[in-house]
Amino acid sequence: MGIDSKTLNRILLIPLILFCVAACDSNTRSPKQAETNNLEKKYKIATLVKVDGIPWFARMRTGVMRFAQETGQDAFMVGPARADGPLQAQMIDELIRQGVDAICVVPFSVPAVESSLKKARETGIVIVAHEASNMVNADIILEPFDNRAWGIHLMDELAMYMKHKGPYAVILGSYGSQSHMEWLGAAISRQLEKYPDMKLVSDAIEDHDNPARSFARARELLETFPELRGILGFTMVSVPSAALAVETAGRQETVNVVGVSLPSACKSYLEEGSLETISFWDPADAGYAMNMAALMTLRGIKIHNETDLGIRGYQNIREDQRKSNLFFGKGWIDVTKANMVNYAY
Repeated sequence: MGIDSKTLNRILLIPLILFCVAACDSNTRSPKQAETNNLEKKYKIATLVKVDGIPWFARMRTGVMRFAQETGQDAFMVGPARADGPLQAQMIDELIRQGVDAICVVPFSVPAVESSLKKARETGIVIVAHEASNMVNADIILEPFDNRAWGIHLMDELAMYMKHKGPYAVILGSYGSQSHMEWLGAAISRQLEKYPDMKLVSDAIEDHDNPARSFARARELLETFPELRGILGFTMVSVPSAALAVETAGRQETVNVVGVSLPSACKSYLEEGSLETISFWDPADAGYAMNMAALMTLRGIKIHNETDLGIRGYQNIREDQRKSNLFFGKGWIDVTKANMVNYAY
């Protein structure tokens, strides 16, 4: 079955919904950030994301830019044109050659970048990782919350809309994405334990953060499993792509889509009923917090339990009991049709 021009245009719009939102967050900072403005040395801090050009990381860029403006540091964001671990590794090698002082990395695949990060650390570069709780070569790993708890939460949301029964499918970015695998493991364990009348129809599907691929896979799911009742998406693009597939198939009344995305990419689907709930943390705040953690580490300030990174959600971070360089922020945000007007990004 071909894709008509209207549907194709909507797919292409998914990664291009960029937004101007810095002004919306002027009241989220902690007064303690003022201390950083008085620091004399200027460091070069790079934030390397999974893929540049999609709304999630466009939002993260606003946080990195805000950090640079408020602290006077040379902070910037880069990323490959497509989600690819080896491409990220090449970019890390280039950042080493550029002589950056710190790299804040959101890896598409943790194993793919470990070797390059090891080289970076050997040269004295500080590494702060995000969405990578199993990373070895990092000084600080900063997660927005406990990944297992969020995976359980997402399954509970999907189960509620599915009335606790029926077939469902999962779309994730990559089996190499540690956070996605933690969400997946927790979600499926929750389903097996609490919702025995639900059934996973296939192995989790990888979309590599590619909206066209995500849409195609969602459409295949709908065609292959006519009794499908739910899709759980773990990538920024999988949720609007799945919602678009449900909408074009005319199955809004029978298939429930829940997952990770941002309101700016999902407004029409929430309004039209092809999408039930999105859940997320603010990438801008995560970008700011990573850079602050890098700056503090460069200054010799130890990150510890209850450290304040000066931004909403990371003002009282929690140290993992088993891994001393792993820290969690607090909370996630759920958005439905009822409250989406409260979020501009």
